[in-house]
Amino acid sequence: MKPNDERVRAAFLDVASWLSGTHPNIQIHAEQTVVNDMKRLSLRPFDAANPIDFVVTLGGDGTILHASYLFQGPVPPILSFSLGTLGFLLPFDLESYKEAIEDLIDGSASILQRTRLQSTLRRVGKSPIVSHALNEITLHRGRDPHLSTISCFVDDRFLTDVVADGLIVSSPTGSTAYSLSCGGPLVHPLVHATLITPICPRSLSFRPLVMPATSLVKLRLSEHSRGTADVSVDGEEAITVGPGDEIEIQASEFPTPCVNRSRTGSVDWTRDLNRQLRWNQTFVSKSFRHVEFDDEE
Repeated sequence: MKPNDERVRAAFLDVASWLSGTHPNIQIHAEQTVVNDMKRLSLRPFDAANPIDFVVTLGGDGTILHASYLFQGPVPPILSFSLGTLGFLLPFDLESYKEAIEDLIDGSASILQRTRLQSTLRRVGKSPIVSHALNEITLHRGRDPHLSTISCFVDDRFLTDVVADGLIVSSPTGSTAYSLSCGGPLVHPLVHATLITPICPRSLSFRPLVMPATSLVKLRLSEHSRGTADVSVDGEEAITVGPGDEIEIQASEFPTPCVNRSRTGSVDWTRDLNRQLRWNQTFVSKSFRHVEFDDEE
């Protein structure tokens, strides 16, 4: 759940108390900080090695990213309730938590398999680090004041040398996050693709790329780079890399199954573009008809 938020804390107490009372055979696991804070509840410390049937998140989009990141292998279905700021990935309001959880338990919920990316960080003289990201993997200059020089390869073929603040490799889900802020395209989550988006490139002709999901993307910090850079996976703690270090990125075999709002199984993407991102909206005359989007299809 979202930390340091009294509203989220109260919501967690309500949901956990109802779930324990309604389904006493269900064991509720939570991260250790939550277990320590919620001593009045019978919570078990979370361990990814234990079998988990489903995950409930309370907060913003960051809570889904964090929940997905906790599972570096197969991910259980994630049911998300909006208690954050934007909530583009959050299909449910908290008021509907009982119905939504019951639908998931009895098997009638609709699931969207969101593609994740697998990254393998290879640093000179160190063991590889493998991670899975729901949104994006970013190679950026971090605290270094100089632009990074990054060699980019696709399927072991040289693509280009980039002089920029960094590069973002994102999934379709991540197309509405950091990549979008850097001028990347909006990509439907059912499209199997990998996005490459530059962060403030020196060249104005470097436009974002959409590659097949089968592509293997390799980013190498060039020996000509004037400093170090940082690798970040879904906004988790950055790892510093030096010239010659590289990161390989490809589609993960472990997607993130997210529970849909629509009972028909369709993705509420167009509705969220309008409601959350205000896509293509401008100042409108009061004489124009305002279109509302229903919560149910």
